[in-house]
Amino acid sequence: MSHIAVIGAGQAAASLIAELRKRGFDGDITLFGAEPVLPYQRPPLSKAYLLGEMPLERLYLRPEQWYIDNNVTLRLGTHVDAIDVSGKTLTVENEHIAWDQLVLTTGSSPRHLPAAIGGDLEGVYVVRNLADVDAMGPEATEGKRVLIVGGGYIGLEAAAVCAKRKMDVTLIEAAPRILGRVASPEAADYFRNLHQSNGVKIHEGLGLARLNGTDGRVTSAELADGATLDVDLVIVGVGITPATGLAEAAGIALDNGIAVDEQGRTSAPDIWAAGDCASFPHGEGRMRLESVPNAIDQAECVARNILGGTETYVPKPWFWSDQYDTKLQIAGLNTGYDRIITRESGDGAMSFWYYAGDTLLAVDAMNDAKAFMVAKRLIEAGRSPSAEAVADPSTNLKALLK
Repeated sequence: MSHIAVIGAGQAAASLIAELRKRGFDGDITLFGAEPVLPYQRPPLSKAYLLGEMPLERLYLRPEQWYIDNNVTLRLGTHVDAIDVSGKTLTVENEHIAWDQLVLTTGSSPRHLPAAIGGDLEGVYVVRNLADVDAMGPEATEGKRVLIVGGGYIGLEAAAVCAKRKMDVTLIEAAPRILGRVASPEAADYFRNLHQSNGVKIHEGLGLARLNGTDGRVTSAELADGATLDVDLVIVGVGITPATGLAEAAGIALDNGIAVDEQGRTSAPDIWAAGDCASFPHGEGRMRLESVPNAIDQAECVARNILGGTETYVPKPWFWSDQYDTKLQIAGLNTGYDRIITRESGDGAMSFWYYAGDTLLAVDAMNDAKAFMVAKRLIEAGRSPSAEAVADPSTNLKALLK
């Protein structure tokens, strides 16, 4: 096993490479990344970096010297054109590069608005990579009129940044409410009130008909109810899709992403996958998680298995979002919940506990780190406190761990 090639230079790739070196792998490692920059954190892009509160250097997961010291060959600004599964080579332009083990950490791609409705006009942005935010940032200035399309966490985070920049912010969500796929009505109410109190105009159950422009630049938006908004820029947050093009072209099995087994192997020999692009067995079906913790944990598990381990990947889902002065921390997965327990902890801290019957599934904690940490430990241990105890403000949450 002399050469491990990694395609995709995000969080999963950086974590995988670090774990390989930590575990004593001393062969060659080559990292291929489409962007011309070192692997960096993505979550701050729509928060601190867009606000101008985080310099570029702090986005980098590791400085360039780390890759030099650890003998990692960086091929940044490089598009891999094809994977030859049987020949165990990569094609980069006219170059064929041999590998012994290959890891796909290709991440995901944002959904764009169709060009037919103005999605390709200048001034229409997604929030996914550094180039997106670098282009958007200079336009996100005080007094500008911005339309946010999509009421998920990316859209809400972008709305919060724009509001803090004293822009005129309108957010539309085609579904009946914001956060419809990912959170409870109670959580949606919380964040709707938070944004409206900061001047954001939120319209739910209202889609976009089309964007109009002058000289190729967006100037207005026609909404599904016939209304027209004058806009200076548009930010689109309507979800992401796993980046599976290379794998599909190589004949590697897909299933809501690149399908891997419990240990991270794809259907092709000596090819692995981790992070946003990979779906793995979970329960009676498959799961794909779009989060930094999953990218780190799954990539590290794959690294250990490449080196001879037989470890089954067991996800421990948790997520976070920063909006204004509210830090949301989420533990677990709320799929299948049938009731919500609301807990108020004082000083504005609040949490929503998701139950299916008597089983605790997940928690949304707003400015309540204690509720998040206790719930996370309970969920990972498969333990469920009584709903009555959770709802009682006099309950010492830490006592639930005993």
